[in-house]
Amino acid sequence: MNFPDYRPRRMRKNENLRRLIRETRLAADNLIYPLFVVPGKGVKKPIASMPGVFQMSADVLVQEVREAREAGLPAVLLFGVPERKDEVASGAFARDGVVQQAIRRIKDKVADILVVTDVCLCEYTSHGHCGMLKKGAVDNDLTLEVLAETAVSHARAGADMVAPSAMMDGQVGAIREGLDEAGFDDLPIMAYAAKYASAFYGPFREAAESAPQFGDRKAYQMDPANGDEAIREITLDVEEGADVIMVKPALAYLDVIRRAREEFDLPLAAYNVSGEFAMIKAAAQLGWLDGERAMWEVLTAIRRAGADMIITYFALEAARGLRKAQG
Repeated sequence: MNFPDYRPRRMRKNENLRRLIRETRLAADNLIYPLFVVPGKGVKKPIASMPGVFQMSADVLVQEVREAREAGLPAVLLFGVPERKDEVASGAFARDGVVQQAIRRIKDKVADILVVTDVCLCEYTSHGHCGMLKKGAVDNDLTLEVLAETAVSHARAGADMVAPSAMMDGQVGAIREGLDEAGFDDLPIMAYAAKYASAFYGPFREAAESAPQFGDRKAYQMDPANGDEAIREITLDVEEGADVIMVKPALAYLDVIRRAREEFDLPLAAYNVSGEFAMIKAAAQLGWLDGERAMWEVLTAIRRAGADMIITYFALEAARGLRKAQG
């Protein structure tokens, strides 16, 4: 048998050779760590469906942020779970809201880490939807005003970037206008530009206590069958002033991440969501797969697809692993 002159296995026979030709690199610089902040003191409540992830009061969360920074992570993403919810999501934009307090505390205690804040209303509304209701349905334009007010309140508390995730038409433009009018024209927006109505959000809704009390979110989040629509959605957010674009979830939408990378030259984020995290952790606990290897494979795949940054609950674990590997 005549073998070809080029034999790919030559460059795979030991780890040093594999490292030399590795095409995709993963670093702590690529990772953003999502965290859930709740009212109170000394609170660190485990989330059953997300092993190793907790709801934390601001005092405990600050220590987690400090450990994230020491591990080399550049940014955290905050989600708030208020003590009380109401029809108008008043906790979302309150000066002393749970996220606003956490921002100020982090900025006071932890130097040199970016604080990104999720701008949505589902955690704050008594009905669990991402916007204001009118005649039993989410009213897009009425919601825009509240999202802009929420983003401005985060900016005033000291946020470094806001990340609107409600999937309301025009939300990026409304927030950009609100920030500019309030004097925060230099504050960037990370747009959840292509956010799908996904089954993989289940554990997050436990963590954020944000499950809708009726119906679902398919009228405003994207149909998982659609790819071309994602490009239209991202284009709108870019035109409205997004500084970073995002695809969410990541694993079932690697093709969308790749298309976004090819179509747009803005920084691209991908959200490795709660269900993607939970299924690896659960399988690892059952001994069905090597959880650490699966983590590295998933994060590398998201980078390979084209994401510049990955929002992931693996962030701290991965950053520590990368630091250990570097010696």
